[in-house]
Amino acid sequence: MLPTPKKFFVTAGSASGENYLNAFDNALLKAGIGNLNLLKVSSILPPGVQYCPEIDIPPGSLIPTAYSRIISDAPGETISAAVGVGLSQDTFGVIMEYSGKCGKDYAEETIRQMLKNAFDARGMELVDVKIASTEYRVETIGCALAAVPLWY
Repeated sequence: MLPTPKKFFVTAGSASGENYLNAFDNALLKAGIGNLNLLKVSSILPPGVQYCPEIDIPPGSLIPTAYSRIISDAPGETISAAVGVGLSQDTFGVIMEYSGKCGKDYAEETIRQMLKNAFDARGMELVDVKIASTEYRVETIGCALAAVPLWY
């Protein structure tokens, strides 16, 4: 069993590749998490976790991560991915992920609304938001990725 994470950060990256998997890998590298083993998690941020934008994580580490990605091979198409973390005053937080065939501004606004809805549904007060997003115009094959890695 993994311990409960104590730190988190938000990141995003987009890139092209020779195929879908390489585009995804290159987007991970652009986001600074390409040398980590991501364990996809859902949307709850543990209580007391600290926002740490500069975390040095050893390559190959198993990292619980909430992320969204989109890959396209339609030249000229704009794709975006965004993640957002909603923080409460004294309890857990909520993570939301979004990706689509849209611009970065739309993705960010969608995340803000999703966080508001999630906090309203839980009867919690939203006191702070952290967002990371990226936008990419496809030339051959491209990937847009946004992530919330959690660390110990």
